[in-house]
Amino acid sequence: MQLPVAYQKAKEQVIKIWTTLQPLLTVHVGLASSTPALILLEQCGKNKGYQERDACGFHPEGACCVRDGPEKIESAINMKTLWKNISVEGIDIMFSRDAGRYVCDYTYYTSLYYGNGRAAFIHVPPLSKSVTADFLGKALYTIILAMLEQCGVVRE
Repeated sequence: MQLPVAYQKAKEQVIKIWTTLQPLLTVHVGLASSTPALILLEQCGKNKGYQERDACGFHPEGACCVRDGPEKIESAINMKTLWKNISVEGIDIMFSRDAGRYVCDYTYYTSLYYGNGRAAFIHVPPLSKSVTADFLGKALYTIILAMLEQCGVVRE
């Protein structure tokens, strides 16, 4: 599902995912245009500091995701372990504890909050000659399989 670059609309979609689909894990993928050949595995989402306006010109009331929510929420997926144990030829993978204070981090925090930590966020580089859609899809497949293994899902 593609989420809009709009705080409130993205939040509504994330809540809908958790309430209607009730997934084991939700993996969000966002564009990190400043990293030309780097995948970032984000460990946690932050609740406050959302001052930048979204694509619709709005920012969250009180600059936060969830009023009275915890300052940060860690993913149930251990991204540091994932980062240490996974490699994808042709692209660097890094561990990160700061997904930025824009719609990506806002979406991640919201998903962690409503999914009780059962969410993950991966920042990917823009497509290019070296990072094709096929290549990126295979890299994400490898990473998501490793996440599912951490959740106890056995490969068939």
